[in-house]
Amino acid sequence: MENTALILFAHGARDPEWANPMRRVRAAIRERSPQLRVELAFLEFMAPDLESCAAALADEGYATVVVVPMFIAQGGHLKNDVPLLMERLRERHPQVCFALAAPVGEAEPVVRAMAAYALGLATGDALAAAD
Repeated sequence: MENTALILFAHGARDPEWANPMRRVRAAIRERSPQLRVELAFLEFMAPDLESCAAALADEGYATVVVVPMFIAQGGHLKNDVPLLMERLRERHPQVCFALAAPVGEAEPVVRAMAAYALGLATGDALAAAD
């Protein structure tokens, strides 16, 4: 993954604390892979936006940028807005390969983690809820 960067792309909110879980994910990635560049970008309400974040990475010479939608599932934004944003990024930075991952909430390990958490709450099993 040399010369590859990740953008964790989230919706955004007016409350700055809303982004804390995404910051925790970014910190966990950096802890596991300190050499990997990982940034946050937001669709609305918060900065940086996807375009600004991607432009900065392109200017720094990253050859590949993987955009990871930090959404539970595909809704209107991912079906309509994000493809247009990705197309614009590819047009403006043709030297960079921009890859769009599936929404994080649709990844099987994440689905299983959410199920384990909910099941742990229902059964009172604190260990299952924490895993």
